Parts: sequence; structure tokens; C-alpha cells
Amino acid sequence: MDTPLKPYLLLFRDAGAEQYKSLSLDQRQALLAEWNAWYDRLATAGLLNHGHPLEPEGRIVTARGERDIDGPFAETKEAVGGYFYLTVASLDEATAIARQCPGLRFGITVEVRPVAEVCPVLRSSPEARLDALSRN
Repeated sequence: MDTPLKPYLLLFRDAGAEQYKSLSLDQRQALLAEWNAWYDRLATAGLLNHGHPLEPEGRIVTARGERDIDGPFAETKEAVGGYFYLTVASLDEATAIARQCPGLRFGITVEVRPVAEVCPVLRSSPEARLDALSRN
């Protein structure tokens, strides 16, 4: 019996631009080629649906003070710099893919998260939450 595939998100948290300052242009291009090759391998294998880097600017929207806060966010130690949306059999498989990230050696951390069908905290009942947890 085949294991059903589930969606997982890899969130890439960058330690900051200073990690790359010592790299020459050739080294930067080589690192970009590693990222592209990794992405292409995953996409060709049918494991990666899409993924993109994120621009450093943005906004945080909160109800506190009813204001939007422009970024980049100095208070954020490790801003999310991009993501991959995977479809794989398990959290272990998604984690194994995350361990292949070319940026790990430059201080990037990869957060591996299962994608929920509905917001876990808003599920209808404790029984439904338990049922959802047992399926993961």
C-alpha cells in the first residue's frame, strides 16, 4: 500500500547578509547554482510544487495600535528568506530534504512544517483535533 502524500512547507530563515559578505562573485554564483540544482532535482522528482525567495522588505500587520509596520525588521534575528512547498510521504522525508539545503553551511536554518487543511486551533472540537493529529 502506498503512503499518502502530504504537503509540507520548508521555511528558510536567513542569519543575515553578513554571512555572505566574504564570498566572491564566483562563490555567490556557485551557491546560487547549488540552490537551483537542488530545486530542479526536487521538482523533477515530483516532490516540490513551488518555492520562492522573499524580498527583505514587507509589512507586519497587527491589531495592536491598528498600524502596519514596515520592514526590514531589525528586531527579527532570522527573517524568513524563502520557502519550498513540498508534497512528500512524511515529516521524516521532508526533514531529510531540508538537510540537503545548500545554505545550511552559511547559517540558514530550515523550519519544516506540515501544512494543515484547516487552522488547527479553530477546528470544531477536541475530538476533531485529536483525529487530525492521529492522521499526521
